[in-house]
Amino acid sequence: MNNKIKVGIVGANGYAGAEVLRLIAEHPLAELKVVTSRAQLGKKVASVFPALPCDLEFSDAQDPALKTCDVVFTALPQTAGAALVGELIDAGVRVIDLSADYRFDDVSVYERTYNVTHPRPDLNKLAVYGLCEVNRKKIKSAKLVANPGCYVTSVLLPMLALSSAVKVTNIIADSKSGVSGAGRKADEAYSFCTLDENFKAYGLFTHRHAPEMSEKLGQKLLFTPHLLPIKRGILSTIYFDVNDSSAAIDALQRAYADEPFVSYTDALPEIGFVAHTNRCMFGARFDGNRGIVISVIDNLLKGAAGQAVQNMNIMFDLPETSGLPLYAPI
Repeated sequence: MNNKIKVGIVGANGYAGAEVLRLIAEHPLAELKVVTSRAQLGKKVASVFPALPCDLEFSDAQDPALKTCDVVFTALPQTAGAALVGELIDAGVRVIDLSADYRFDDVSVYERTYNVTHPRPDLNKLAVYGLCEVNRKKIKSAKLVANPGCYVTSVLLPMLALSSAVKVTNIIADSKSGVSGAGRKADEAYSFCTLDENFKAYGLFTHRHAPEMSEKLGQKLLFTPHLLPIKRGILSTIYFDVNDSSAAIDALQRAYADEPFVSYTDALPEIGFVAHTNRCMFGARFDGNRGIVISVIDNLLKGAAGQAVQNMNIMFDLPETSGLPLYAPI
């Protein structure tokens, strides 16, 4: 195909950026044109990631070739890529940002959550929140898509469907993630010896994804993340009250019935059902007006890179499943 989407990736050395790199490298309708990494500058992609037979070299984030792309994925820490996002949009390039810089409707909430001053608040009004199954129509025409957080995706997909049909209150989200969710960094807290045969909670009352969930749900929730001694995957157990449990279960079963990547299951889902796929699966149980949803995703795919590529497919009117894995290894 001669008219493939020309793609750039900024920050392709981190877990999420590298996963975008892998997905684009085998995407049938996209062509990788530029990859940047400060840590791997000048090295061949194939020398850093031998599993990818790619002849491109990692360049600098100021590589002018980025402005010749149709779309650029930015996978940098908060605020680090905000100025570049503006330059790319000014050059007519569409951007999918995997950081939190443009996820919040209210810039002041972002600034309090991440303890930063937003470097480009003027761009915030351009951003579309990239929860694909919820904002598909807006994503199609977006210049800038803010890819949601991983924990957030696992919670919002079932809970937004529920909240659209019934009154939901007293939400508690108890989520467990694989270690890759912490990013690629040298830190003893994430070393094998610390994590193996261990399980711990962290970020109580302070995790940055809680305000993101609260803003999108329109109500406060109590969120506690945990770290599992596995590479990838998230399992969220979500507790809540509803005013009508029959309507609630009906809403959950129907909401994503026609979606390729999101599905309700009568069985309680497990991380193994979705690991290495771009899928979210959730199931529910009710006892009177008290409900529990179990929701699972792969944090690096539906929780990051996979959802980002799904956003690209929507933006360029490609088949939405192009280049994305649907089924977990057996």
